[in-house]
Amino acid sequence: MLAGMTTPQDLDERFRTTVTGFKPDAGSTLEVGGWGLTPPQLLRIFDAQVTSRHLDLAARWLRGFGEGFYTIGSSGHEGNAAVAAALRHTDPAMLHYRSGAFYCLRAGQAGEPDMDPVRDVLRGTVASSLEPIAGGRHKVFGHHSLNIIPITSTIASHLPRAVGLAFALERSRRGGNGSKLEGRVASALGTAPVTTPWPADALMVCSFGDASVNHASATTAFNTAGWIDHTGLKLPILFVCEDNGLGISVRSPDGWVEAALSSRPGVRYFQSDGCDAVTVHAATLQASEWVRTTRRPAVLHLKTVRLMGHAGADAEIAYRSTREIEADLARDPLVATARRLIEADLISPEELLARYDEVGWQVRRTAEEVIREPKLASSAEVTAPLAPRRPVRVARAIAEAGERAAGPLAMQRSHPTAPQTLAQAINTTLADALLTMPETLLFGEDVAAKGGVYGVTKGLRERFGVNRVFDTLLDETSILGLAAGAGLAGMVPVPEIQYLAYLHNAEDQLRGEAATMQFFSGGRFRNPMVVRIAGLGYQEGFGGHFHNDNSIAVLRDIPGLVIACPARADDAAAMLRTCLTAAAVDGAVCAFLEPIALYHTRDLYESGDGEWLSDYPDPRRWGSTHVPIGRARVYGVGSADALTMITFGNGLRMSLRVAARLAQEGVGTRVVDLRWLAPLPVADIVRESSATGRVLVVDETRRSGGVAEGVLAALIDSGYVGSVTRVAAADTFIPLGHAAKTVLVSEDQIMSSARAILAA
Repeated sequence: MLAGMTTPQDLDERFRTTVTGFKPDAGSTLEVGGWGLTPPQLLRIFDAQVTSRHLDLAARWLRGFGEGFYTIGSSGHEGNAAVAAALRHTDPAMLHYRSGAFYCLRAGQAGEPDMDPVRDVLRGTVASSLEPIAGGRHKVFGHHSLNIIPITSTIASHLPRAVGLAFALERSRRGGNGSKLEGRVASALGTAPVTTPWPADALMVCSFGDASVNHASATTAFNTAGWIDHTGLKLPILFVCEDNGLGISVRSPDGWVEAALSSRPGVRYFQSDGCDAVTVHAATLQASEWVRTTRRPAVLHLKTVRLMGHAGADAEIAYRSTREIEADLARDPLVATARRLIEADLISPEELLARYDEVGWQVRRTAEEVIREPKLASSAEVTAPLAPRRPVRVARAIAEAGERAAGPLAMQRSHPTAPQTLAQAINTTLADALLTMPETLLFGEDVAAKGGVYGVTKGLRERFGVNRVFDTLLDETSILGLAAGAGLAGMVPVPEIQYLAYLHNAEDQLRGEAATMQFFSGGRFRNPMVVRIAGLGYQEGFGGHFHNDNSIAVLRDIPGLVIACPARADDAAAMLRTCLTAAAVDGAVCAFLEPIALYHTRDLYESGDGEWLSDYPDPRRWGSTHVPIGRARVYGVGSADALTMITFGNGLRMSLRVAARLAQEGVGTRVVDLRWLAPLPVADIVRESSATGRVLVVDETRRSGGVAEGVLAALIDSGYVGSVTRVAAADTFIPLGHAAKTVLVSEDQIMSSARAILAA
């Protein structure tokens, strides 16, 4: 035993010694404030608490000989079993990493004979590939049948997603027919409003630790919940703070958590002694009844303790006094429940200890069994659920949507006859998606009433109503959190991030939350979305590094994320349709990057030529004009190809203009528009590069961390042996005004580099 540590043996022996001294008390009651527990309920809570405690002890035992890989336990937090007992197993839940007793009790609520929470949790501890949610990828609390959605963060980054799911629950409950048009569409398609997998009166419950209260994600979630409530909308969410007073070694100041939680506008505050199952159950019943009936947000603050330190070999004596540790041990929730049972004369100390030992024996036996179970053994196994792709099904779904748009929905569509700009094509495609995909939602700052800063979503709210197209508060984290939650509920959200640089305020909602959902749930849960992001450089008359941002390195670093970047109207329509359909079919998380400078561009070579406009395809042609994820577009300019230019976004227009000048000099060029920046169209890159043996990569993003790095790596990996060079933007933020031209790629740079590689 290390000095200053409460060991598993200490905790076990203390429990045994303390329990033997309890005696029946005629004054004992299982009721608090009119909210009562029945004896069988309290026994079930105790069993869940004991199971959770023994799972913690088993995790330490497994770690002792290298078979266990996770020792953050729930000891001291077992009062959360009473939270589960007061809720319904059909209420979706996202659980704090110390909510083991909650998980164990809910497993019993489901009534499924094969449900085995002990095996579930231990499989996660030993990284067994048979674990029922993450499949050995991580130790999380999650189970599809139990409506427990796994979370991957310890810092409350799941709270914005929880708010989004609560929002979706209420939207589904109210039906969602926000306009007469939507009602006519539903009638034409023979469809009902989109429903979630949960009952109409379900509430969302999410738990977190006291230190997480201070995190920006938590602040965002509380603020968004209060904002929604203030506007008169409904949000059935119960936040549960399990407050043990510590964030690893850092104390929460006395009274701070209560002050922080009780002062949130629009979020009703409840509290309880988290170590007493009877009072926790009563407080949860009161709070959940209020949320369920009023459909308004609340927070339940539970004062708990932390036993056996943070995890593993955490020596608490380095930052806590012996007196503090002893005070926590005196509040052990297992001891408190045992006292309640014995004083109510529901069980004798001997019977209770026999029950405790029986659970311990079952847990140890199961631990010995799961050690021998298979583990993930290959990269293919690990990545299988990350971002599944079913391109044939996506193509078929697009063609079928076209048939609906040309058939039953023909009278509801607008039928553009004139060639369209990039912005107009996006608008038309979004309108068609809202028509043909009832699960689609469009939201963000300024997208509804104003129609977007650049008019891209103009008129959509008027056509489809405020339940389908709506403005949000100005907070990117809440926007993406709403999307993640709505996706979990079966919708296809299309949130907008107004400018690329604003994404950095909320990038963890994509990287840590949305993109990991299928990975950490084995595909059992998914949160599809298509995030529209206005960005890149070259804006005239408006700039500065937050509105002219040319770096997408943070997006390219997210495993499984699809990044689309159309430059032309026809590609924008087809690619947006692909992203939306992939989200619906595969649960894809897509970033749809829209070059602001090309939104309203009409001409290519000279003023008035209209060469940058495109016709919007008739719905019957959606199938034949489909653009699969990861396929480039190639332009042949001139004859006798001597050079391959690989580019995207604004670089496409500049490269085509340079290629036209080269053609006048007798030099033919293949211009490859990547279109998809993740996954890159590697096969197209290699084929078109090999055709000429001379490659110029035109990359409008920064030289360091830019897209060109991925293109060059793809060529090297393929064994390409020709010449290659690149032009890219400078490694700097973009300044305001004309100075921006000094750091961005220009046509003159492209021409100079093209001449140099041709000469070489």
